[in-house]
Amino acid sequence: MDVVFNQVFAGLSFASILLIIALGLAIIYGTMGVINLAHGEFVMLGAYATWALQSFAGIGVVTALPLVFVAVAAVGWIIEKGIVQWLYHRPLDTILATWGIGIILQQAIRMGVGAESKFVRGPDWLSGNIEIGTLVMSNYRIFVIVFSVAVLTGTWLLMTRTEFGMKLRAVIQNRGISECYGIEAKRVYSVTFAYGAGLAGIAGALITPLFSTIPTMGTGLVVDAFLVVIAGGLGSLVGTAAAAMLIGEVTALFSIVINDTLGRIAVLAGIILLIRFRPRGLFPADTRR
Repeated sequence: MDVVFNQVFAGLSFASILLIIALGLAIIYGTMGVINLAHGEFVMLGAYATWALQSFAGIGVVTALPLVFVAVAAVGWIIEKGIVQWLYHRPLDTILATWGIGIILQQAIRMGVGAESKFVRGPDWLSGNIEIGTLVMSNYRIFVIVFSVAVLTGTWLLMTRTEFGMKLRAVIQNRGISECYGIEAKRVYSVTFAYGAGLAGIAGALITPLFSTIPTMGTGLVVDAFLVVIAGGLGSLVGTAAAAMLIGEVTALFSIVINDTLGRIAVLAGIILLIRFRPRGLFPADTRR
């Protein structure tokens, strides 16, 4: 049972990282219907921004989080303004464009910084573990879990309790009528895309002490994040949280019974079955028309 409990905690830690990444994807798709294949590169940019702030300015991971959010959100805003906003009604072109943007960002980092792995030191005040019997929990992973819940709560409050959230929901319901009431849909789209990119950047910053910081680090993570968004119900915050928890825990528990590779195959097969019987996901969003 000690192995099971530790794997459950590991799954919860992985789920919290997936949640932050998938939240950005879910918001962008739920608002604009854009499948952003460059989202993994936003995660990568957040990781490299954290490494740069720590290496050249001596700023720790936790302190760097707001700076990383603003920096990656600014990159997302520029990409939306320069490219994505011209392709809203051309979904195939949007997929190709964001895929190309991702490749460009990867190569830019590879040429400018190098392809070798970068080391980012975790916060000293979060070093060590908490032990409860045979359960060993890393302090830093506990912080990531708590922070992901805070991000989810903040995002929900932003969407449901603020003027911007009201405008966003109005644009999702009916863009034409909302513009008649003076809401600038293009501005809402730009801010939403930037916010989603910023969340990905935060996820990249948080995982730097846990993952290798390399130009391709976001590729595998964004695949899992897409699975979370699809399984949860495209654009649903509740569904995204539930699917992140489900996929994270199932992946961790499968690794006990079978190896990691077969475990991932089993998770993918389970998601395919889920889509077969619930094509709109666990908690489909009914607001988008």
